[in-house]
Amino acid sequence: MFKADDLAVLPIAQWIQLGVQWVALHLRPIFLVIKWPIERLLEFNNSMLHALPFPVMVLLMFLIAWRFASLGIAVFSATGLVAIAAMGVWSDAITTLSLIATAIVFCAVIGIPIGIFCARSERVWRIVRPILDIMQTTPTFVYLVPVVMLFGVGTVPGEVAVVITAMPPLIRFTHLGIRMVEHEIVEAGLAFGANRRQLLWEVQLPLAIPTILGGLNQTVLTAMVMSVVVAMIGAEGLGLVVLQGLGRLDVGQAAVGGIAIVLLAMMLDRITQKLAQPRPGARATLVSTLVRLFVGSRGVPDPVTSERQHDVKEAL
Repeated sequence: MFKADDLAVLPIAQWIQLGVQWVALHLRPIFLVIKWPIERLLEFNNSMLHALPFPVMVLLMFLIAWRFASLGIAVFSATGLVAIAAMGVWSDAITTLSLIATAIVFCAVIGIPIGIFCARSERVWRIVRPILDIMQTTPTFVYLVPVVMLFGVGTVPGEVAVVITAMPPLIRFTHLGIRMVEHEIVEAGLAFGANRRQLLWEVQLPLAIPTILGGLNQTVLTAMVMSVVVAMIGAEGLGLVVLQGLGRLDVGQAAVGGIAIVLLAMMLDRITQKLAQPRPGARATLVSTLVRLFVGSRGVPDPVTSERQHDVKEAL
């Protein structure tokens, strides 16, 4: 009987090992260039957040949550930060927060433009989509091997892994948000002379913002999970607290790190969820923007302005 073991085994592991070694040897200057801005921004965020006194940080988080979410979430955020400090892991929590903040910046700067290109070009989307599928189905631990070989160990290589892992949801949601803009709204913009740039910035992106912010919420949560995993390659923060507790069989220390991670993740999740909720006046603002741009932007009286405004409102 023919068995699977009778097949010749391809040396795929050796091929991959040799390929990564060749890339690390010959393309190292490129990876140093990629590493430099991440390292600079991470150091800036980390030093800035650590420089804030504890009461100021709690008050700042309270005000941010109150402004962008609600009073209840603001109280929960402030209480959560006090609880994290009371457990003795305040410095580690701030380090993790700086990791997340840096990852959000790079994911937004890179992911949103890629999502826009994917939404505007079906050919680009056909190329990017399978790459996103691979990135999102690859286990998080698998990312650590090439990151260590290409960037070394430490907090900065861990940040690189966090950015790579957390970026796909934002790309997908940006693409989805722009594609979900109703065809009648796009046609209304085109009918009144909008070019591709105006259509994107004044029509599609404003309506896609809730969906994009939903993707940002998923990016934050993914980055939070990965910030714990990268402790295995020397990244500092709450993940390192959990890893050290497990290594020493110190269940109490591991539990403290886990509780702090949950509290921090819940704060960020609630705030970004509120940001992603659509606002009732968005369409009315879009109507006035369309009318102002494509009808009365030059300040010249138009005899059919009221009729065009009515047509735009009907389309929206």
